[in-house]
Amino acid sequence: MAALVRRSRFVVRPLLQVVQAWDLDARRWVRALRRSAVKVVFPSGEVVERKRAPGKQPRKAASEASAQEQREKSPLEESTSHAPSTWEESGLRYDKAYPGDRRLSSVMTIVKSRPFREKQGKILLEGRRLITDALKAGAVPKMFFFSRLEYLKELPVDKLKGVSLIKVKFEDIKDWSDLVTPQGIMGIFAKPDHVKMAYPKTQLQHSLPLSLICDNLRDPGNLGTILRSAAGAGCSKVLLTKGCVDPWEPKVLRAGMGAHFQVPIINNLEWETVPNYLPPDTRVYVADNCGLYAQAQMSNKASDHGWVSNQRLLKFQKYEEEEDVETGASQDWLPDVEVQSYDSDWTEAPAAVVIGGETDGVSVESLQLAESTGGKRLLIPVVPGVDSLNSAMAASILLFEGKRQLRGRAEHLSRDRSHH
Repeated sequence: MAALVRRSRFVVRPLLQVVQAWDLDARRWVRALRRSAVKVVFPSGEVVERKRAPGKQPRKAASEASAQEQREKSPLEESTSHAPSTWEESGLRYDKAYPGDRRLSSVMTIVKSRPFREKQGKILLEGRRLITDALKAGAVPKMFFFSRLEYLKELPVDKLKGVSLIKVKFEDIKDWSDLVTPQGIMGIFAKPDHVKMAYPKTQLQHSLPLSLICDNLRDPGNLGTILRSAAGAGCSKVLLTKGCVDPWEPKVLRAGMGAHFQVPIINNLEWETVPNYLPPDTRVYVADNCGLYAQAQMSNKASDHGWVSNQRLLKFQKYEEEEDVETGASQDWLPDVEVQSYDSDWTEAPAAVVIGGETDGVSVESLQLAESTGGKRLLIPVVPGVDSLNSAMAASILLFEGKRQLRGRAEHLSRDRSHH
């Protein structure tokens, strides 16, 4: 028995030594395999050379080739993938904002100051949808503030090159935001130039010989809604005279829902320059929100339909006419512009519709332009006791009525050609 025990000890010792030797060299083998070594040396001294797979390149050469492929890759191919590696390989870098960063204070300045926006030529856009629409239309970004990197990676990579990218806390964006539910990304853009913008092809294909002129529109919500209606109806352009609210104000942008990048907008125009932005032979039609006197002019039986409020009629006549004290003759303060119903045909020539503000109505200059171009006042009748329509509602009714008339005329011409 003692001999057996001695023999077992003699057998166990070398086994332990072998296991320990194997354990010491195991890590080396694993590291070698990870590095795809060319040769493997076993404890016994045997050397085995590993053959490289056909077409396999050395690591250094492979990395150089991969870098070359990335350089040759087009921006469009890079932007189709939102993988972090693709975004990082594009060479984009971002900074993190620190307390008291002056770049952040410029955001609120742009939001609140119209003179600053006009002087610096910059606007502020918030939300991924609005920013994406702006980028597609060719608006030039200058700086982005974002709370999560994922929001930035949703934007086209090729549009972000050369743009300052700054990561901030969501709480900061929430403090600056004009939205009820902030989306975590804001961008400062160069003020868009309607001449350089690339509007959607579908919008251009459905464009009509119909323009909109905004006169003394001061409510941001109304203007934003009107811009949506103009884009939806297919207006060729929107002109804003001096006295209108800034179309690039955040509240107007929010109400416009992307319409700013679907239809050309030209603002701060003097009335003398308005005809320069209209097609030749354009007739200007006026939707006069205070034109209850015009309702009486249109028909002798207008009062029978309840279209005229005596109190409002007298108020309008006060501005319409004034008696000359010396001669006793009445003098017209406003041009004599004929009145017609809004659903009568008025789109036989390129047309422009003037929408006035609800407080002051349209200006004398708009009526003078209508008179000089052969245009008329467009009347939308309302039932007794109802005040004049909201400006945005009146604009929508007239623009889509113009679209209906133009579409009907086009269908009529198409039928005539088919018969011939």
